Amino acid sequence: MGFPDPFYRWRPHPWHGLGPGEDAPSVVLAYIELTPFDYVKYEVDKSTGYLRVDRPQRSSSQPPTLYGFVPQTYCGNRVGAMNPHADRGDHDPLDICVLTERPINRAEIILPARVIGGLQATDHGEADDKIIAVLDNDAVMKGVRDLKHLPSPLVERLRHYFLTYKMVPGEDSLMTIEKVYDREHAMRVVEASLADYDETFGK
Repeated sequence: MGFPDPFYRWRPHPWHGLGPGEDAPSVVLAYIELTPFDYVKYEVDKSTGYLRVDRPQRSSSQPPTLYGFVPQTYCGNRVGAMNPHADRGDHDPLDICVLTERPINRAEIILPARVIGGLQATDHGEADDKIIAVLDNDAVMKGVRDLKHLPSPLVERLRHYFLTYKMVPGEDSLMTIEKVYDREHAMRVVEASLADYDETFGK
């Protein structure tokens, strides 16, 4: 009996071994690192591809949505140039927040995410965009095609989380969010990050 096609004898690296999705930039594959139930910041170790503990959250804030990144993306020169407040991209894969109707309490999963908008964020002078998406096959989210279709408190909750989750008592926050943008701009950011990845790592 042969192996199914495609078949990975070894686990692919989440950033480099998985693809961004056949329908990118409108629907992308999202690799999830954090859930709304996590008080510890997890992120993929860039060398091994395993999920590692980055740090416990200093405050009681939790991510409002599933949070991760789009494989084979990179925030380099093109992404940095789209943010007039940034000197460069942050040299990480493109972050993505995924809204779902049903709670998902498990990380280290992949899912199809329909891009609907994003946050133009700057962290220590680096472009650190947060793409906002919904689970593509979520029946309740079926009609959500753009950020304007979401209740505004949900977007404000995301803004507040990213503006405060790195705050250290007694220190100024160097994280800013200059604007919230729509689906069309978000897809251009995804395209820029795909081009940055190809330029940096090759196709």
